[in-house]
Amino acid sequence: MKILLVNPEIPNTFWSYKKALQFIGKKASDPPLAMITVAALLPAAWQKRLIDMNVTQLKARDIEWADYVFIGGMNIQYESFKRVVAQCNEIGTTVVAGGPMCTCSSEEIEGVDHFVLNEAEITLPQFVDDLVAGTPKRVYASNEFPDIRNTPIPLWNLLDMKKYSSMDLQYSRGCPYDCEFCSITAMYGRKPRLKSPDQFVRELDSLYAAGWRGGVFIVDDNFIGNRRVLKEELLPSLIEWAKSHDHPFEYITEASIELSDDEELMGLMVEAGFRMVFVGIETPEEASLEECSKNQNRRRDLLKSVRIMQRRGLNILGGFIVGFDHDGPATFNKQIQFIQQSGITTAMVGILNALPLTRLADRLKHEGRLVDSWNGNNVDSSLNFIPRMGSEALVDGYKSILRTIYSQKAYFERIVTFLKEYRKPEKAGRKVGMREIKAFLRALFHLGLLEKGRWYFWKLMAHVLRNYPGSFPFAMDLAIRGFHYRKVAASIT
Repeated sequence: MKILLVNPEIPNTFWSYKKALQFIGKKASDPPLAMITVAALLPAAWQKRLIDMNVTQLKARDIEWADYVFIGGMNIQYESFKRVVAQCNEIGTTVVAGGPMCTCSSEEIEGVDHFVLNEAEITLPQFVDDLVAGTPKRVYASNEFPDIRNTPIPLWNLLDMKKYSSMDLQYSRGCPYDCEFCSITAMYGRKPRLKSPDQFVRELDSLYAAGWRGGVFIVDDNFIGNRRVLKEELLPSLIEWAKSHDHPFEYITEASIELSDDEELMGLMVEAGFRMVFVGIETPEEASLEECSKNQNRRRDLLKSVRIMQRRGLNILGGFIVGFDHDGPATFNKQIQFIQQSGITTAMVGILNALPLTRLADRLKHEGRLVDSWNGNNVDSSLNFIPRMGSEALVDGYKSILRTIYSQKAYFERIVTFLKEYRKPEKAGRKVGMREIKAFLRALFHLGLLEKGRWYFWKLMAHVLRNYPGSFPFAMDLAIRGFHYRKVAASIT
């Protein structure tokens, strides 16, 4: 069999980092981990090629080469997904599709010959067996949750690693919480399933042997879902591995806010090499947190929690949502004030949308407020429900947040606030090489000479050199990220 795996294109959003990646000569921030893991689940004798449309153009001859095109993706990739399927249909190549988008919405997707839904460790072998026997079905689905201790090491050799700024790994699936707007528990369950420490270390070994050095995104939806195992087993193994390999990786992951309550866990994570953590803060409105069942965020000083993690050596990336039923006209300014006071430089603010399979979608459908008009992107002002405050008021308020927090003045002020709280870990920061030097020179040219409002950039650089000289490369990285955020925000507002 000749299998072409295709990862559809992701549009330019806050998460794409396309404008920032230009400074370091990269095409995409992260590789398609799901695709190279699916490839590892396929028979070893089959020929496999990968086209990640975020770094490489998909051509007709690629599709013509293949016996089957495997394609997956998330909601935000839907438009690109449809174009690829249409191209395959025109050429006459069989399409096999899976992934979270298809798992949630396969009934609405046209042009796909075979759906391999839910988690591939269970459904993909069933499809392969039937395919070899000449009796493939159209849909493969399962309500079971596989033991991911049996998940194979991704096929890194399918990637052109030079085109990415980070690599991805997965340690766990599932989340113990059940936020109303989130589909993770519906797809992966509330009991986190973990890889063994030995298994995860083997994946680190394979990534290291493939030549990678630098950032590694551990893509778990809640890395700290099982804190006991983390503290007693995984993190001690990661610390030992990092020491024996001279700290080649710096990790970013996602975690819930209670990370700030566990001093021991934060210390172990920082020692292991964790430098950034995405935290779903959502809103400072207590009533809205109660509405969406974000119970882990309730009845706590969210600002204090953020500062505790920053002082421990973690750069917090924050997720924020506007559009809850209990949000009002004052909510937008509250969000702005919280973001500015927290020093969260990467504040991913989105409008509430009702994902398939969520309790939110069920509730809004029951209330007659669900509409079919969403493109999978919650940061472009699109809505798929009727908000209590009115659509126009919500979109206008959302745009006012973006205009404010990603203005040069506000963004550079947040960097200063962050550096005031942040305690840089001893091993933080990779050695400066030619890539970093080139990025620095490009940043000086674009941010310091070409961009309007460049005075704020030079003011920040002077402040950092005077007060935090050891954090100068870090501050430059944040300034480059801000350039991307400003461009995205400008395209929305």
